[in-house]
Amino acid sequence: MILYRLRCTKGHEFDSWFKDSKTYERQEKKSLIGCAVCGSSKVARAVMAPRIGKKGKEQAPPAAVEAPAAAAPSPDQQQQMATLAKHMPKELREALLKVRAEVEKNCEHVGPAFAEEARKIHYGESDKRGIYGETSDEEAEALAEEGIEFGRLPWIPRGN
Repeated sequence: MILYRLRCTKGHEFDSWFKDSKTYERQEKKSLIGCAVCGSSKVARAVMAPRIGKKGKEQAPPAAVEAPAAAAPSPDQQQQMATLAKHMPKELREALLKVRAEVEKNCEHVGPAFAEEARKIHYGESDKRGIYGETSDEEAEALAEEGIEFGRLPWIPRGN
């Protein structure tokens, strides 16, 4: 997995994960990558800070994110989002569905074990990889207090 900082023609910057650089280049060429803010398909890589290796073959951990991790909302929050999704602009809904598809395509679903697996990855007890799943507000707060970086995504339902 590779993390790129991307910028659309309107100047919005966002991060996106790809299987490898060839995957990014293929998707960019076909205009399959959309801006996370405005949905524009005209994006390019932005300037990023490089990862500097330590002595030997080890590399320093990434500055921003160790592995893409996303905690899906609780069932109550999912119901609220389903209601909101019915009333949100079409473009926003489509952008959120693209985000969901990318996460599902590039990350492993760990279900309700999200917080436990995020900790294992953070502390080196499990392989670094992108994961997504569900966690409570309390668990999310505990992860944040431990310094474990993750993001909560609006996980809107597919379909109408």
